[in-house]
Amino acid sequence: MWRYRELLPAAASAVVTLGEGFTPLLLARRLGEELGLTNLWIKDESANPTGSFKARGMAVAVTMARLLGARKLAAPSAGNAAGALAAYAAQAGMEAHIFMPRDVPPANRQECELTGANVNLIDGLITDCGRIVAERKAAEGWFDVSTLKEPYRIEGKKTLGLELAEQLGWRLPDVIVYPTGGGTGLIGMWKAFDEMEQLGWIGPKRPRMVTVQADGCAPIVKAFEQNHAKADAWPDAFTQAAGLRVPKAIGDFIMLDILRRSHGIAIAVSDAEMLADVRQAGKKEGLLMAPEGAATLSALRKLRNSGFVQATDEVVLFNTATGLKYLHLFP
Repeated sequence: MWRYRELLPAAASAVVTLGEGFTPLLLARRLGEELGLTNLWIKDESANPTGSFKARGMAVAVTMARLLGARKLAAPSAGNAAGALAAYAAQAGMEAHIFMPRDVPPANRQECELTGANVNLIDGLITDCGRIVAERKAAEGWFDVSTLKEPYRIEGKKTLGLELAEQLGWRLPDVIVYPTGGGTGLIGMWKAFDEMEQLGWIGPKRPRMVTVQADGCAPIVKAFEQNHAKADAWPDAFTQAAGLRVPKAIGDFIMLDILRRSHGIAIAVSDAEMLADVRQAGKKEGLLMAPEGAATLSALRKLRNSGFVQATDEVVLFNTATGLKYLHLFP
């Protein structure tokens, strides 16, 4: 992703990298035939270091934190951000202090421990973990790299949009379907689209942006349907897709604005639907998607049935992580 370094905050000489970015954009022919679509693509973020799109944001955040003098990094995480922070902090020779719900997928905890992070398991949700980081960071000397609590993770995430445009020949698709917990991927792509237009690389056309959440934790969907500018915290949040279990996103108002400006939509799917589509994507395309990524396929089925997505639309689904981290869900 550092091919775009002129649009990123760090100089090439300062970069902390594990080779992140420029992940495959795969034409999903057989799934497309099943859904009546001739232009269905899957952007496969599982090819990133640590197996998820979180590598993009953490590469830039850790790079800039080190450059600006931080030595101890801390963050709450539902799983994949923790693994990315642990790995990039290790690469940079920095301390990583991670707070995760006790019931995160075992692979997420193990990868943090194996890369030397200080792992704290909390009885609660990611919001509870975030509160602990906020309460302790001053006394502990931690730099907080929580979602949208610093300006650099979103700079890494915007490379999703830059890559997508380049891989499609400097155009954007009609529809982007994105699984949404904290929402930095969605927000980062939208920022990238604006920057590319200012550079003259693309025109004013924007994709219809689709947020996908689990029906057991769907605060953005509820706020969108009720035409609210912000989302209320979701009570008793539950989903087996750990990355979607975010009951209150700090960037909720930004996501909702993007959805409305793009003439997009927010939609919820069940755990049963997304787990079934993990198997379907594997069988049809040979791609082992995380439940969060498979949720975009489940959502696309509903969008085709409702007519929101037409047969002639070019659609991109984002698989945000590898399904290898969720093998415990498929005994």
